[in-house]
Formats: sequence, C-alpha cells, structure tokens
Amino acid sequence: MSKIADAKVLIIATHGFEQSELEFPRDQLRVKGATVHVATLDGQTIKGWEGSDWGRDAEADLKIADADASQYDALVLPGGQINPDLLRVEDHAVNLIKSFAEQGKVIAAICHAPWLLIEAGLVSGRAMTSYGSIRTDLKNAGANVVDQPVVADNGIVTSRKPDDLKDFVSKIVEEIEEGRHDRAAA
Repeated sequence: MSKIADAKVLIIATHGFEQSELEFPRDQLRVKGATVHVATLDGQTIKGWEGSDWGRDAEADLKIADADASQYDALVLPGGQINPDLLRVEDHAVNLIKSFAEQGKVIAAICHAPWLLIEAGLVSGRAMTSYGSIRTDLKNAGANVVDQPVVADNGIVTSRKPDDLKDFVSKIVEEIEEGRHDRAAA
C-alpha cells in the first residue's frame, strides 16, 4: 500500500485538454502530497480548452516518449474532446497506457479520455463511465457502461465530466492507496 503523500502520478495530455480536468487533479493531488508530473508529446507547454475557446497553458515536465511507467503509481488522462482524440493515434501515448496496465498501476480517465483506454485495449468486460457522447464507443468496445460520477474497476477509474472531479480525485487517491491491481494485460 502506498500513501498518497508518497505517490508519484503522471498526467499525459496535449493541446485541447479540458482545462479543469487537468488542473484540478494535478493541483489536488499535489495538495495531498503526491508528486505530479505532466508529460506532453514534445515536452513543451500545452494549451487547454475552456468553455468554447482556448484556455490557459499547462507546463510540461517531460515528453510522453520519455515517461517510464515503473517510476509512477498512477496515470491520469484528462479529457476534453480534442486532447484524447489527438493522443489516441500516438503510439508513445497508447504504449505508455498499456505499460501502466501491465504493471498493475492505477489508470484514471475522465470525460472523453476513455477513448485512450479503448485504443489501449483495456475496456472489455469492465464497468466504466464517460462523457455521454462516447458511451456507445465504450459499449461497442465491450465495456459495461454505467452513468455514475465515478467508477473503479480493478484499478481503472473512469468519470463523466468536470462536475464529477471531486469524486474522481477521491477515487484516484483511494485506488493508489490500495496498491497494485493485478489485471489482464492489454
């Protein structure tokens, strides 16, 4: 078991991430004592999306290609429509997600980010939730889709939207503190 204050969490994102879905988990996990790094495709600052326009920048700590799942306790995937759609075609991003899964690490995805879980082959047979418009995608990929603020299935946490962020972060903390989650590899 790992205490959240001793945990290392990686967030992967690119331009167009939902502003609150990156900032709130990043900031709240840091307040709880976790070390949180943000990885982007090129290791550079990325721009969020807020409401109907571009939002604030988020600084990056490293490139996604340089991230090593063995150095982290959990992976957080913020949503927004643009961000996960761009990342799901990036081999480094998808392979990193698979690496977290193979190592039994916590993986948390909100809003449209479960698209990345579909791409990584991690949804079949799992209870999951997401933003309403991609629930059919999850169902078609074999997930047992529910409409709840947050769902955890063997260390994979999914959530619907920004209104659910408090529940999302609480569940991430709970899952990290439970420790390794043995599951079928991607």
